[in-house]
Amino acid sequence: MTAALRLLLAQVDPFVGDVDGNAARVLAAARDGAASGADLVLLPELALSGYPPEDLLFHSGFRRQVEIAVKRLAGEAPPVDLVFGYPEYRGREIYNSAALVRGGRVYANHRKQELPNYKVFDEKRYFVPGQTPTLVDVQGARVALLVCEDLWEPGPARAARADGAEALLVINASPFHLNKQREREDVARARIAETGVPLVYLNMVGGQDELVFDGNSFVMAADGALTQRLPAWQEARAVVELVREGGRLAPVPGAVAPELSEEQSVYEALVLGVRDYVDRHRFPGVVMGLSGGVDSALTLAIAVDALGAERVHAVMMPSRYTADISRADAAAEARALGVRFSEISIEGMFAATLGALREQFAGREPDTTEENIQSRCRGVLLMAISNKTGAMLLTTGNKSEMAVGYATLYGDMAGGFAPIKDCSKQMVYRLARYRNSIGAAIPPRVIERAPSAELRPDQKDTDSLPPYEVLDPILEAFIEDDLSVDEIVARGFDRPTVGRVLELVKRNEYKRRQAPPGIRISSRAFGRDWRYPITSGYRSR
Repeated sequence: MTAALRLLLAQVDPFVGDVDGNAARVLAAARDGAASGADLVLLPELALSGYPPEDLLFHSGFRRQVEIAVKRLAGEAPPVDLVFGYPEYRGREIYNSAALVRGGRVYANHRKQELPNYKVFDEKRYFVPGQTPTLVDVQGARVALLVCEDLWEPGPARAARADGAEALLVINASPFHLNKQREREDVARARIAETGVPLVYLNMVGGQDELVFDGNSFVMAADGALTQRLPAWQEARAVVELVREGGRLAPVPGAVAPELSEEQSVYEALVLGVRDYVDRHRFPGVVMGLSGGVDSALTLAIAVDALGAERVHAVMMPSRYTADISRADAAAEARALGVRFSEISIEGMFAATLGALREQFAGREPDTTEENIQSRCRGVLLMAISNKTGAMLLTTGNKSEMAVGYATLYGDMAGGFAPIKDCSKQMVYRLARYRNSIGAAIPPRVIERAPSAELRPDQKDTDSLPPYEVLDPILEAFIEDDLSVDEIVARGFDRPTVGRVLELVKRNEYKRRQAPPGIRISSRAFGRDWRYPITSGYRSR
């Protein structure tokens, strides 16, 4: 059966602000499409600027580069219909638009109608919404162009169908969080049920600061059946064919990439996020502290998988409280992954600092002050190595610690990027086991040992915090579900414990404001979608 319409989907990794480089990516996809006999080539939302461009959109120089690039693409694109996302400037207004280039010009232009302004999205700060559907005829097929959020609300798809759309082509910059792909496919099926036409969903891939985009582009038939899915976490090209059956368009079944497990999805998100962040900042590599604990062990594995062992330097910095088993495990982790490994004692620095402060501390018992001094000694060493070598410092703190302030400002929080910042402690353990399932990297006893900061004799995390199997669900209920004390207690938790945890979260907002960025993998991470006041008289009850 001859295809009525042949599409090439280009699941690409744009670079925010690199307009010339992104234009080259768009042009390369157009040429691939022409070579494959495609009628139309589809690229993601804001493929020309990268997503999210944020306040770059306000710069006149950026606007000029975008406008020059659109003209260049219109003039240089091969004879194939080309759809790509870009910021469209009209006087003082900016639209999040999808351009269709045909015959050397922008033939059609869809302006995104629904602008998300929740969680990580802030589009109403920048864009003006479009008002009408955009339909184009391609090889005798009438297709509608939509942009991302246009799919999540029923209005734009219904309006397009009312105007005669035979298929919906949706370009997206949809960031990842746990279970996001199921949400997307459920929403797509809802729109299909309302319109009765097939749908093509193209998403971008790559890391941008805290956000990661997983790809996972897909095609659905008019009955909601999934007929094609591109792989997650990698750039990809795929041909999609639509044929006429009984006068209606129907997608020809193609390859359906498997749905990944939660652990694999999160792990690959962290790897891709680290790779794009380090490479796009042109760091030669990374340096990090390796304590012998599970957090730093997991961070080391992520760094190696993202960058290669030759670009990773791990440093063990023992003190008088560091257990021999921790030193042995850190060395074993470094050997298993083949990274450069150094051991630098902080004992001299620690003793010298205590000596300098002897008079100031006279008559006062040791407390967390001395613990924090050790952490800051380590921060000084790691930042010195970073400055001298140019390697970026990775921090190793997890979400559970960041939530309750179980971290030291200018100590273990010092660094340029925090890969596991949005991973709860329980997720860290899940990811560590997953990483070992694909290749030994973390000694089993590191995963099995009771976690400890090793900043005082026989210290355990549970000396200061509830067990993580209690702490993590309380944090999730408060941070991601916005529940009150009463609502969390109703889930079966002890009221004094809940109250204490929530007070710790609020009390430590000042620390989180000074933390490095990290990769968002949950539905609400500390960063873009967490805006909590530092100073507040609110009390949870």
